[in-house]
Amino acid sequence: MHPPKPLVTRPLLIGSEIYRGSTYGPKHPLAIPRVSTMLDLVRAMGWVAPEQYLDSPRATPVDLLRFHTPDYIAALMAAEATQQVDPAHKARHRIGADGNPVYREVFSRPATGAGGVMRAAELTRDAGPAPSIVHVPGGGTHHGQPDRASGFCYLNDAVLGLLRWLDLGLDNILYLDIDAHHGDGVEQAFAEDPRVFTVSVHEAGRWPNTGPAENRAGGHARNLPVPEGFNDSEMDVLLRHAILPILRQRRPQAVMLQCGADAIAEDPLSRLALSNGAHRTVAQALMGVAPRLIVLGGGGYNPWSVARCWAGVWATLNRLPIPPRIPPAAEAVLRSLSFHRAAGRNPPDHWFTTIADAPRPGPVRPEIWALAARTLEGLPEPPLASLAAGAMLGP
Repeated sequence: MHPPKPLVTRPLLIGSEIYRGSTYGPKHPLAIPRVSTMLDLVRAMGWVAPEQYLDSPRATPVDLLRFHTPDYIAALMAAEATQQVDPAHKARHRIGADGNPVYREVFSRPATGAGGVMRAAELTRDAGPAPSIVHVPGGGTHHGQPDRASGFCYLNDAVLGLLRWLDLGLDNILYLDIDAHHGDGVEQAFAEDPRVFTVSVHEAGRWPNTGPAENRAGGHARNLPVPEGFNDSEMDVLLRHAILPILRQRRPQAVMLQCGADAIAEDPLSRLALSNGAHRTVAQALMGVAPRLIVLGGGGYNPWSVARCWAGVWATLNRLPIPPRIPPAAEAVLRSLSFHRAAGRNPPDHWFTTIADAPRPGPVRPEIWALAARTLEGLPEPPLASLAAGAMLGP
């Protein structure tokens, strides 16, 4: 007999060195270092025990066929091998078009993110008395389509991770997306599958211009498009009066959180006004709600905002206090960054010396209360209403 697989008892962090020095190009919003800086920062804080860190596997082409088409995977691999794209592939698969450039690791980097999220699903297969939690900051490419790149996303690692959970026997999963952009690729992938309930909080009128409140994907999706200036107080209202009631009603076996940092006030690609404390609050609220939790990265185009946000989320998952001023080694990580957009020309000192933003409360506008109420209307019963949330899966 094989010994039983150990349960995840402490949060695990899945990362990779492939992100260090990898860039979409000097003028692209993803020219900035993100995952590598987050990993450096949490290590400098002393927040990662050796046994908590796992190097991300790279998904194989066969793995990726669970969601993506063979022709698209072949075109993506060819683009990496040749560092150019066939005009037909560009037209069909949008590689080298629409902000999805050909770059050095155009296949291997997204395949690494996908492999990490799929591995996280496997690691959380069995749930114990404490929730199984895995953080994959390199994941969160939620716009990827089966046969084309979209919105800087070449593969959809979130979909692949959710499919891996389904293949392992789960059938009541909740996907929550708090990126500034609608999680369109994930919603579309499961629009006909009641086993995965998707919830997306995103800026109204922002690319990809999908996700209106009335769109419910056959009943098992909820979209919460929020106005410009969306603040911490308003996020708290949606969390307490929409998101958590959905979780209590559905009692999911597993939750996946896409924790894009582009809803933070200093991000150049949104008009929202959250502090990174909002992300930590959401992550903390999800801990213990379901026996399995995977936290992904996602958007985020200010290097200080992204690194500080995701490092703070990792601290929250570990129930670690965040000091008001970080130690010199961590400060050195943040001072090593540069940013060529306007926000980087005169960065405030707290971007170098702190991880936790000051709270950004504000008035709660009537449309936020209305959105929360509308979100709860007509919630369908979960697929396994009689299943206890902590039930173990069989072998």
